[in-house]
Amino acid sequence: MNIEIKGLTKVYPNGHAAIRNIDLEIGSGMFGLLGPNGAGKSSFMRTLVTVQQASSGTILINGMDINKQRQKIRPLIGYLPQDFTFFTKLKTWEFLDYAARLGTSLKKKDRNVKVDQLLDQVGLLDVRERMANKLSGGMKRRLGIAQALIGNPQLLVIDEPTTGLDPEERIRFRNILSDLSQKDVTIILSTHIVGDISSTCEHMAMLNKGEVAFKGSPEGMINQVRGHVWEVTLDDEAFFELKSKFPVVSTIPVDGKWEVELIANEKPHPDADHANPNLEHAYVYFMENELGVSLV
Repeated sequence: MNIEIKGLTKVYPNGHAAIRNIDLEIGSGMFGLLGPNGAGKSSFMRTLVTVQQASSGTILINGMDINKQRQKIRPLIGYLPQDFTFFTKLKTWEFLDYAARLGTSLKKKDRNVKVDQLLDQVGLLDVRERMANKLSGGMKRRLGIAQALIGNPQLLVIDEPTTGLDPEERIRFRNILSDLSQKDVTIILSTHIVGDISSTCEHMAMLNKGEVAFKGSPEGMINQVRGHVWEVTLDDEAFFELKSKFPVVSTIPVDGKWEVELIANEKPHPDADHANPNLEHAYVYFMENELGVSLV
């Protein structure tokens, strides 16, 4: 799968430009789209999966123009929107069977096999008879992945999949995506949760106010923050003073003091030492220094 995006812009009737002049190339594997709420990620996704049309710009998927060959492109795409919903009066397997009837030409016997294969793949086979609206939040998101996969898509587009999930379900969900990315499926994962990107994606872009603020690898983004991440142990007075001046990424109370990691362009305290950066540090650094968004 190869996706070329050039000059992509979406302006809504009220004049709001949700995405502006986006240029990206996306290949195989898992691609992360990171950014704060309101950055334009969902508008980008909805345009990419043909739910809405761009105001200008082009998207080529395997060389096909999304504006001219939508009917050929749509069967290649599986989509899990942020506001995924389903019919509440259907059992788990019935909902997936309904999705298969809508999205495939499989006969009943083959649909039954496909439904159980997908339920097993996402860890829902043992609850196939449960009413879909009785599933936990994490199970509902996994059911969403199963319906997105029902047509054997080459491109899987997933919008904010782990929002509201507990840590165990987030890890389970990320592991499912990692397994899928090894099976010739291109996955685009949109999220504002940094851990979802750092643990799964080899390539990424960061959006802010509808524009691309960074594109490259997570490691490339991390490299740009090296030398700007500090760690120091402070008493209450020093901690609250530094907290008012610099963006603090983490704080851990230890023996009446605070072990602190923070972002600063220069040494923020005489006892501070450089810390090894991660993608969360890089995200905070970009928000503060590249995008001018104060997190203090």
